[in-house]
Amino acid sequence: MAIDYKALKNGGFMRQVQKNRFSMRLKVVGGNLTAKQLSAIADIATRYGNGYVHLTSRQGVEIPFIKLDDTDAVKKELEDSDVLSGVCGPRVRTVTACQGEKICPSGCIDTYALAVEISERYFGRELPHKFKFGVTGCQNNCLKAEENDLGVKGGYIINYTRENCTLCGLCAKVCREDAITVTKETLTLDPEKCTNCGRCVKSCPTDAWTGESGYILSFGGTFGNLIAKGKQRLPIIKDKAMFFRVADAALDFFDKYGGPGERFRVVIEREGWDKFQSAVDKAYATVS
Repeated sequence: MAIDYKALKNGGFMRQVQKNRFSMRLKVVGGNLTAKQLSAIADIATRYGNGYVHLTSRQGVEIPFIKLDDTDAVKKELEDSDVLSGVCGPRVRTVTACQGEKICPSGCIDTYALAVEISERYFGRELPHKFKFGVTGCQNNCLKAEENDLGVKGGYIINYTRENCTLCGLCAKVCREDAITVTKETLTLDPEKCTNCGRCVKSCPTDAWTGESGYILSFGGTFGNLIAKGKQRLPIIKDKAMFFRVADAALDFFDKYGGPGERFRVVIEREGWDKFQSAVDKAYATVS
């Protein structure tokens, strides 16, 4: 009987150089696994694999050396422990994320919660080629958002209240873009230099600076055979519904204009950034 390698790959089983051996890719959203899941993965790797797992560059887990005859049993046993298989091929891949504001003092958004929502909405969606989301919590950019087809970076929409300010100058010291100037009598913000990093908010001892969490998006990043940095095309987004409208528009654009095997960046550049800009601008301007 012929082996359907495409179906196996679509289900997360990737062929190895060894005959009838597969590396099983698991679904790991935002880099998080529970102790129960880890225990189940270790057990499967011991009983069905070669006793180890591989950690991928995108926070994934793969179990190598699964025999062809064991693929169904492995998938079933893992599912019983709430471990799902990942996907390969031309579809939305597992969403990656740093730890965000729930753990990291620098974080501006709840990265894991957003990664889960993105995954629930888009994971496995068929597209002309693979499509990657990455979510990073702040301008430190540990997750390297611009390497993704759609990168999300946390930021703050900042507000300044002069009445609360003592002109201590701490905000100016922590601002890496020199966007804030403080004298003995005044404080000035240059909005053209501000990157919404939120360091002024986090450092202010008197709450003169306050901030509202938002999403800074980049489009068209890729880091493989083609290396290209994603571009920010919109102002910071503070509304999650608006974020998903924009993400919908980006994926719909890819789906509509992309040819088989074309990466998102290639499609944007072929169709034109102005054309893509019009699509996301429309979504950005839509009132829910």
